[in-house]
Amino acid sequence: MSMRVGVDIGGTFTDFVAFGEDGTVRTFKTPSTPSDPSAAIIDGIAALLGAAGPGASISEVLHATTIGSNAILQGQIARTALITTRGFRDVLEIRDLRMPRLYDIGWTKPVPLVPRHLRLEVDEKTRPDGSVATELDANSVAAAIKTLREQEVQSVAICLLHSYANPAHEKVVAESIRAVLPNIAISVSHAVLPEIKEYPRTSTTVINAAIQPVMRAYLSVLQARLQAIGVVAPVSMMQSNGGLAAARAASDMPARIVESGPAAGVVGAASLAARLGEASVVTFDMGGTTAKAGLVEDGQVARTEAMEVGAGVMAGARLLVGGGYMLKLPAIDLAEVGAGGGSICRIDAGGAPKVGPQSAGAVPGPVGYGRGGTEPTITDCALVLGYLDPAGLAGGTLRLDLELSRRAVAERLAGPMGLSLEQAALGMIRIASATMMRAIRAVSVERGRDVRGCTMMAFGGNGPLFAAGIARELGITRIIVPPLPGLFSAFGLLLADTEHHLTRTARAELSTLSPETLQASLDSLLVEGDALLAQDGFPPDRREATMFVLARYVGQSSEIAVPLSPGTPADILASLAEAFGAEHARLYGFRGPADERVEIMGLQLLARGRAERPRLPGRIPPARLGAGSLRPAWFQDTGWATTPVIDRAGLADAPLRGPLIVQEYDATCLVPPGAVANLDGFGNIRITV
Repeated sequence: MSMRVGVDIGGTFTDFVAFGEDGTVRTFKTPSTPSDPSAAIIDGIAALLGAAGPGASISEVLHATTIGSNAILQGQIARTALITTRGFRDVLEIRDLRMPRLYDIGWTKPVPLVPRHLRLEVDEKTRPDGSVATELDANSVAAAIKTLREQEVQSVAICLLHSYANPAHEKVVAESIRAVLPNIAISVSHAVLPEIKEYPRTSTTVINAAIQPVMRAYLSVLQARLQAIGVVAPVSMMQSNGGLAAARAASDMPARIVESGPAAGVVGAASLAARLGEASVVTFDMGGTTAKAGLVEDGQVARTEAMEVGAGVMAGARLLVGGGYMLKLPAIDLAEVGAGGGSICRIDAGGAPKVGPQSAGAVPGPVGYGRGGTEPTITDCALVLGYLDPAGLAGGTLRLDLELSRRAVAERLAGPMGLSLEQAALGMIRIASATMMRAIRAVSVERGRDVRGCTMMAFGGNGPLFAAGIARELGITRIIVPPLPGLFSAFGLLLADTEHHLTRTARAELSTLSPETLQASLDSLLVEGDALLAQDGFPPDRREATMFVLARYVGQSSEIAVPLSPGTPADILASLAEAFGAEHARLYGFRGPADERVEIMGLQLLARGRAERPRLPGRIPPARLGAGSLRPAWFQDTGWATTPVIDRAGLADAPLRGPLIVQEYDATCLVPPGAVANLDGFGNIRITV
């Protein structure tokens, strides 16, 4: 029996979900091994094979990881150099003048990933139209290569002026380096991001170069270890844009998988939403340290054209950027805030209650873990209110100490604020919920969507616990808690398709762009995308292509992606102004007058390889963990109430009205008073608030 396995590495646990060809679904959790992440993967896959019995095999390994982003956050990148056109070595420091704290004169920019003495200049110049103004000087290239050798550089980014229009000089520099230093990793901007705008192109290429040796080493070790236990299946990686890429492609372009971990859950939500016929879904993924929100419309995830890496946790406001490194590649549009189960609750110097973004992490963890933690967390507050089972999390493997949590909440929170134990605990949960609402608003209200018309899909270890309270505050009336909510990112990996996102600069005013020029650019992208899918093994009938135009009003500094409708180039051009205006109004609430000039900045292609068979199983049967019980839980309107505690299968017979706690191996779902929960045909918990 063959299985496809999704693997998601978290800070505390590494999660596994396996789909068998016979329709069976198997799950496994094992402690993560931060010093060697591949060790936990091998342990988990070996356990899955053992549980499946003789004759079991792995046909595909699908993997999400935050190794790239962690390498940047922790400063564990390769020793990297940048080769650029003379006069442009400081683009990494000049940046784009964006800053996350507008009125803080003490704020300083992040330290560039490449120090100034390793930003090397060569003499050359290419014009925006691709013509050569100054030929590449061989002596300056040789001097740069000499510095690379002397400084023992491991990876080099090559980003020359206007190489998106003519990459000839970049190719010569790369070939010259390979001839002298064959073992050095090389990233060239015309392959990483062939787009206009110097800072985004330079920063993206540098990020790719900085993490390329790290990712190559990791994937090499992982594949060798898999082969050692008899697993010769192909390994695919989740990209930040929500598509899968072969390990080979991920090694060459690791910048595309920097945010692969958070993306997988949203991909799973999109597949499930399409299956259920849900038109608009807000995803709510709450773990131990952060909470993340995304948007799914008509079965498609919302994407952004750029993101920041290394900025830490977002504040939930989309304009407060500049604290990290620009990565201008398509990515799932996620908003993240520092509010999770391990977020620390405290009273600040002014006497105001605060939650996060500091987290107790896995070690020592919340006070209730009994591992030496002294600062109360959201998990401790939930335990005090009776929402969590003191007998333990993860099927009882992690026991909780209620008295330790009560003492910490009483001494650190309730006492200083002059509140009862329950009022203090619930107050902190409401503060955390308000923070998480900012993330949801960032991907909905700030994008021109009315969140009240959306369905919330809650997952992550803590998402189902807080979903109903947050939904009520936002005016959302429908909640879906999918099967395996605490393993949903690993689940989402198994539902993703292989994707390639390609881009080309093609700058022209819409009124002057000819159908022939547009057709030539589209054909070039289509040929490249088709070749990549063929290389991945997809036959022609399972290859799909979706085209986008990057457009803006003349004078704007940023552009938006407008999908192209099918038709001849002349038809596309005739309808493009209206399509752009409608998309601009949808995103920003207004459109320019009919005579406002529109400028095309580039073209994008989404090349997708469709699976041979449906990836979503027909139904995931709800697990039975044992007979139900009763537990006192505290709610704002009722105080302490005797609350039924059941497993997911306990909802199969009829809808039940809250208060109710649905307890599972990987998550706890809270149904508050006044809400109603039932189980649908797929195995989802549906809550009506």
